[in-house]
Amino acid sequence: MPAPRKYPDELRERAVREVRTTGRPIAHVAKDLGIHKEALRGWVRRAEADTGERDDRLTTAEWEELRQLRREIAELRRAKEILKAASAFFAAELDRPRTRPTR
Repeated sequence: MPAPRKYPDELRERAVREVRTTGRPIAHVAKDLGIHKEALRGWVRRAEADTGERDDRLTTAEWEELRQLRREIAELRRAKEILKAASAFFAAELDRPRTRPTR
């Protein structure tokens, strides 16, 4: 479960909208709203990537896809390790000599 967000979504949207519509410096808007300026800078960059204004950053959709793929990879690696251990166990069972029951 992800950590709770420090700033509500409404505040994020309002801050980004204010920076983009007024043209005021990020540091000034951040100070007025009580937000850390680097947090606001990241939000503005993400919004610019989402609207296609920046091509040097991933969009929100791309970030979500990347997170999902990384989770899938981790799960597949865990499954691979389990299957590897199981196959080694069963291979050892097959290699053991079998004894015949005595009559």
